[in-house]
Amino acid sequence: MDYRSPIDDFLFTLRHGAGVERLPHWEEETARQVLAESARFIEGEIAPLDPVGDATPAQLVDGRVRVAPRFVSAYASYRDAGWGGLAVAAEYGGQELPHVLAAVISEMLAGACASFQMIVSLAHGAMRAITANGSPQQCARYMPLLASGEWLATMCLTEPQAGSDLGLISTLAEPAADGGWRITGSKIFISGGDQNMTDNILHLVLARTPGAARGVKGLSLFLCPAALADGQRNAVSCVRLEEKLGLHASPTCQMAFDGARAELLGAEGQGLAHMFVMMNAQRLDVAVQATGLAEIAGQRSRAYAAERRQGRAGDLPSPAPIQRHADVRRMLLTQMALTEGCRALILRTCVTLELGDNPALVDFLTPVCKAFTTDCAVEAAQLAIQIHGGYGYLREYRVEQILRDARITQIYEGTNGIQAATLADRVLRLNNAEAAKAFRAEIAAALALAPGATADALSVALAHWEAAVTALLKRHAAGAGATRFMRLTGLVAVGAAWARLEAAADAAPRPQRTLAAAAFFRDWLLPECGILAESLMNYTDFAAEPEEVFA
Repeated sequence: MDYRSPIDDFLFTLRHGAGVERLPHWEEETARQVLAESARFIEGEIAPLDPVGDATPAQLVDGRVRVAPRFVSAYASYRDAGWGGLAVAAEYGGQELPHVLAAVISEMLAGACASFQMIVSLAHGAMRAITANGSPQQCARYMPLLASGEWLATMCLTEPQAGSDLGLISTLAEPAADGGWRITGSKIFISGGDQNMTDNILHLVLARTPGAARGVKGLSLFLCPAALADGQRNAVSCVRLEEKLGLHASPTCQMAFDGARAELLGAEGQGLAHMFVMMNAQRLDVAVQATGLAEIAGQRSRAYAAERRQGRAGDLPSPAPIQRHADVRRMLLTQMALTEGCRALILRTCVTLELGDNPALVDFLTPVCKAFTTDCAVEAAQLAIQIHGGYGYLREYRVEQILRDARITQIYEGTNGIQAATLADRVLRLNNAEAAKAFRAEIAAALALAPGATADALSVALAHWEAAVTALLKRHAAGAGATRFMRLTGLVAVGAAWARLEAAADAAPRPQRTLAAAAFFRDWLLPECGILAESLMNYTDFAAEPEEVFA
């Protein structure tokens, strides 16, 4: 089956999970109309691309990247309908709708075809970086082109020797006589580094300027278009396309900059700080992408489990639908509890970001959304294969592709291990644990809404989390415990999300389903918090040198 947009679920989660009524410009009827129209477009034009793109990877032909022809025509429809400018300010040609609504549509795109969503999503992060750091002239020049979809964008950070450690970047930007800059160097793993869906691409490039400090303090951020104003190609080229486990239709490029013309974005030496605006936007978008993949994993699993008949189940005629078997129900409920809970967490974080009134909470939740949700997406995909049995291992049933597409979400935009270390070693300790206190207040607010059994379970989970925080703050660094702390924090955060949803279950599209998923998360998943907390209070880091262990 192809993806189907759960519009009523989205609206319920926006209202009761995300608290979207906090936004002063939120209009529910407008949101419903936009989602209905986007569902019609995505189900009709984007979802059919998914198997096509998986079987027809992007190709490098005569130095230029070519994607599957149907992607080109589908993007033209996407661009002409104005979907890329949904949340952009009207002064740049956008529709100025809430960013959280654009996040929902991004999830829909990812559920329908993750490769297509990957190609188009970077423009949103680029626009955030430009509006936050660009001059009025840069905003006036580039924002309308990105908002209209005439141009797409990339984020050029990684180099062969500089992956997670951006301080090792060696790409050089030198000042030119015309007042601009010339960029020379190589970048790898650049999503959408070249494609034939748009006539131009705006590359946001981290580079080092002459005489700049070592490490990340010497980096600056540059805007480097693939084509110049006179129509000539800039000195930017794709020299290699990577062959990947998944996301086949999304071109992942090795890029060469050979004195390419560029202009400085923001202040020299502040490149990483400026790029973090885009990086954090993309981390939330990766979480959104993962939730879309988890959603389609659940959709295909439920459809199959309702139709596939095997074995006996109680007094039902044999063979019975496999959804009647306890272990299959366990797997289906796990998918639902993780997917819908993560969605509520992400959308609530998006609303809080859009309000701008609690930056400490956003700083805390962004790595949690990225890491915990992508782990959950991979789990949901694994369960989809298991529910399908041997058929899940075959391409015909289209669940093995979900696992292949989802696996990268745990790696890009900062690996989940790095997100965990960031949470446990930096964000947790920053400004006298300000962000952790904001998170605790967020959980306490959900506790006040939670029904009895859920309130009790969430209160216990929060106490476990607090004990783990106390233990970690006594250490110099979390070390190997960081990943467990991330898991613990994610469970508590999604537990709070389910508390809000369960409290409003009467208004849910399917109340019994909401209650069942909430109870499953509470009784089957949330108790893990105790085990995680105990391990964090008592663990010892690895004592032996790695050379002694792994030789």
